[in-house]
Amino acid sequence: MSADHLICRVVRVSHEDGYRLCVGFDDGSEQQIDFEPILRGEIFGELRDLQKFSAVKINRESGTLEWPNGADLDPETLHDWPVQGPKLAHQLERAESILREEPPKRDGS
Repeated sequence: MSADHLICRVVRVSHEDGYRLCVGFDDGSEQQIDFEPILRGEIFGELRDLQKFSAVKINRESGTLEWPNGADLDPETLHDWPVQGPKLAHQLERAESILREEPPKRDGS
């Protein structure tokens, strides 16, 4: 494990407004995270329903956030959200784009 790899745990979360959460970590830091850019796809897309989104809880065993539908994010991603959030949003957007493409047609040969 490299020295720059941070092991952290989520210790508090509060719903701010819309799709924004304030996430606190065991190192005393916190992130104000707007999750709207990643709310797409089969799992995270369900969280566009604000009632479902606001049902977020801390999984005390893993130290991360999770939602009743099974969506979760590891604490390191949440801790480093300014860097990791845009990468995750891009990956989800790309996956969604690939899934929308029509599969190649087979010509029977």
